[in-house]
Amino acid sequence: MGSDQLPPFSWTEAASNWQFAPVVTVVTAVVAALYLWGAVRVARRHPARPWSVLRTASFLCGLLVVVLATQSGIGTYDDTLFWDHMIQHVMLIMIAPPLLVAGEPITLLLHASRNPLHTRVKKFLRSWPVHWLTWPVFGVVAYSATIVGTHLTSFMNLEATNDAVHNAEHVLYLVVGYLYFLPLVGREPIGWKVSYPLRLFLLFIVMPVDAFTGVVLGSESSPPFTSSEPRSWGPSTLEDVHMGGAVMWIGGAAVMFVLIMLTFFAWSRERRPSAGMGWLETARRVNLADRFAEGAGGAAGAGSAAPGARPAPRIVNVDEDDEQLAAYNAYLARINGPASGDAGSS
Repeated sequence: MGSDQLPPFSWTEAASNWQFAPVVTVVTAVVAALYLWGAVRVARRHPARPWSVLRTASFLCGLLVVVLATQSGIGTYDDTLFWDHMIQHVMLIMIAPPLLVAGEPITLLLHASRNPLHTRVKKFLRSWPVHWLTWPVFGVVAYSATIVGTHLTSFMNLEATNDAVHNAEHVLYLVVGYLYFLPLVGREPIGWKVSYPLRLFLLFIVMPVDAFTGVVLGSESSPPFTSSEPRSWGPSTLEDVHMGGAVMWIGGAAVMFVLIMLTFFAWSRERRPSAGMGWLETARRVNLADRFAEGAGGAAGAGSAAPGARPAPRIVNVDEDDEQLAAYNAYLARINGPASGDAGSS
């Protein structure tokens, strides 16, 4: 639909002016159906451990974002308003991909499939092309190059005048976004296991790229590209570019900040034996457990164990267990008793 046929933009008009994209509709519907089929299959095969509803909701929300970005009013006005075009880009590269990754579709496929498909998928995940494409450094470089290359080069003119290139750009954003976020917010069985501090760093490191792109667009003194559909309403072309730069700078930073906070929250809730402890604290607790084992062996008496035997130390949190802490204190009193007695008799 040409811009002359579109009414002046308002969120009411955007909500009512949808465009039908058959390829997007078919692909998202098929992918959603396959995902739901896999979730049901896992629930039937493992009724005690059904597929997470939260992961299913996350994946379906990711598909919904793709539909909204391409077929709702956001997609209808994307050839007419540059700032709307930039909202679409943020949705496709920063919002939809992490939601899809959080849905863990690869893990679902492995749980729902049988041989030979199961074996083929595992072999594919271990192949060197997949290992290279999921390398976190590659994701950062691909993300940065895509943001800068599609907004600050002559590619904008090509995309604005060629529908095939425009549609390919949408696919590029989804693929690059997925590869970037896969090792950072996902838990898929890929070859890279990224620590939470490194995840936070790699999420933070691309924020200057978004900010730089937004600042450059917001500082243009003349339109950097030709509008594909001139209009007689709304902001001027230059004002439109400046608004688009603000969307990339402020909107992109806001989305990344939310993802960083969610990653930090996930890190804080991680459960493992030595979570939150340094090597010194870990060693201290091991030593406490060992001393507690000595105390328990002495209190049990010779009849409860073979001569010379000593209970194997258990790594326990003595600080948070009253019974174990009391036993440890009794052990300390025992070993300090003779010294105290000698001091009193002298």
